Amino acid sequence: MDRLSSLAKFKSVCPFLGRTKTTTLRTLATSTSARLPSVSRLTETATKCPVMGPALALRSSQMAQGARTYASLANRADIDQIHQREGVFPLPAGGVCPHAKAGAEAARKAEELAKMVNRRAKASSITPACPFSDKPNAATAQHGFDYEMFYNAELEKKHRDNSYRYFNNINRLAAKFPVAHTGSAKEEVNVWCSNDYLGMSKNPVVLETMHRTLNKYGAGAGGTRNIAGNGAAHLALEDELASLHRKPSALVFSSCYVANDATLSTLGSKLPGCVIFSDNMNHASMIQGIRHSRASKVIFNHNDMHDLEEKLKRYPKDTPKIIAFESVYSMCGSIGPIAEICDLAEEYGAITFLDEVHAVGMYGPRGAGVAEHLDFEAHLRAGQSGEALKGTVMDRVDIITGTLGKAYGVVGGYIAGSTNLVDTVRSYAPGFIFTTSLPPAIAAGAQASIAYQKLYMGDRRLQQINTRDLKRRFEEMDIPVVPGPSHIVPVLVGDAALAKAASDSLLTDHGIYVQSINYPTVAVGEERLRITPTPGHTAEQLAHVLRATDEVFNRLGIRRKSEWEELGGRAGVGMENQQASPIWTDEHLGLKDGSAPKPLANGSKGVVDLKAIRQAQKQIDELLGATARNPLSTGQPSTGLFNPTAVHVAKAIGVAA
Repeated sequence: MDRLSSLAKFKSVCPFLGRTKTTTLRTLATSTSARLPSVSRLTETATKCPVMGPALALRSSQMAQGARTYASLANRADIDQIHQREGVFPLPAGGVCPHAKAGAEAARKAEELAKMVNRRAKASSITPACPFSDKPNAATAQHGFDYEMFYNAELEKKHRDNSYRYFNNINRLAAKFPVAHTGSAKEEVNVWCSNDYLGMSKNPVVLETMHRTLNKYGAGAGGTRNIAGNGAAHLALEDELASLHRKPSALVFSSCYVANDATLSTLGSKLPGCVIFSDNMNHASMIQGIRHSRASKVIFNHNDMHDLEEKLKRYPKDTPKIIAFESVYSMCGSIGPIAEICDLAEEYGAITFLDEVHAVGMYGPRGAGVAEHLDFEAHLRAGQSGEALKGTVMDRVDIITGTLGKAYGVVGGYIAGSTNLVDTVRSYAPGFIFTTSLPPAIAAGAQASIAYQKLYMGDRRLQQINTRDLKRRFEEMDIPVVPGPSHIVPVLVGDAALAKAASDSLLTDHGIYVQSINYPTVAVGEERLRITPTPGHTAEQLAHVLRATDEVFNRLGIRRKSEWEELGGRAGVGMENQQASPIWTDEHLGLKDGSAPKPLANGSKGVVDLKAIRQAQKQIDELLGATARNPLSTGQPSTGLFNPTAVHVAKAIGVAA
């Protein structure tokens, strides 16, 4: 406290001290640097100052030299005298002198600090400007803004709070799904966190369609949709998507991030006095779209219908309103109350904007998402007709957005809705108008993928069965899984550094790739591993990931579910009334009538449905023309990509994460 009080007299001359609260300074002074654990964060911050930096460098050098000098000049009598005076005699077990240890620690601390300051001094050949001041100093005025120093400071923030993102070199192998190799083609790992939920990126009908389209139309689209980039493949894909969601129209974008951003920003800016109500766990693309619209924004608590209604009540019914939310929230696995939100929208004069990114292909009898799944039997009876089913949840939703890059295994995004709505976005959204359209091969491959999944439920059924099994086994092992009714398996770690260490250990020690999820994607203290089983994971691979996770939890001391319960719980783990029943019932999965697909084991092969293959090929033939069929479509054996096989557990590897 005395040291902090003494800093107060410098507030008028130091920009950093002048604008920083005393409580913040106290926190910085009492917490250690992430990069240099031997110094405080306040000291580390001071090394960036053009005045304090050199002074600290000089003082650190003196301290380091002093510590070394004392260690070299003190004789045995001096040391014994200190031990007698301090009551440390004889020496502790192991013969470690606490004073010598403290001296060595002081020397190390001083040397580290000196090196840090010297590195920063050498990084710039000019007199540095104060990085904490908004006012230009003489150096800045003479030499200009120090961009590199600014970049470095921003990256330092990421390193300090452990939110810096590391990208692993993972190359998924089509013929060995879900196996990938790392930076070395000889080092293979099992992937347990891919968003290619159903393995459609290697499905033979998708690959065959893309090859044929590539050969006929070339690699690129040739321009924006307005200039040479509007082809038959794009129009056919939009027709397929409109039919999937039983909506009049659909519009394709380069990604669903762009689709969400462009649609919300366009509607929010065009609708007079629009107010957008947004779930507080919405994806960044929706948040960005709302921000770009400059419309009034109201945040409601996650899936809290009481909170949403209370906020809707504040506005007249004739005020244009958009309620933006998701069906499956990808980091926690929760599912939005779509029907209830539609009820409120109708009562208070709002339209609904539903992001089905993590649900399309995964839910519903035709893979149209959670909105379709909520009326499973009705949509199943309706078959492949694209006509709306009046009164169903999917029909009540005004705008549905989705991706082609997850369950459908390709890339791109889209919206589906009324003809006038879609045409308005098409006509006004810069994110659509001024972007080069998807390559024809991508569009055709996506259409084939959608057509296949509309006819075949086996992949998403098996994915859900594998998810159930993994969640059940984790529960038996006291592994803390954030509860949810979806296909996402979030394993709570609760610490950014531990989550990264667990991910690294699974990769390097066990040959398993699972990405850690940290702030700002999830809240601080709710860091996790996000696991996504696929229909291609075998029983052997499941046993492998269970053993590996258990070993890593034990070695790193990560809290188990029972330990979270003792602490009162976090993120739904160890908390009362947080369990959620799967949205896929036993009847939906075919567990009641014996039609459920069997998990892969002992070298069994994955299933490719020939009926769905032929139908998807027939639809694309209208564009590409009929051609000689691959052996797969006639039921004849083949090799490689056209003969999916189960894979065995990859061997553990030693690679840098």
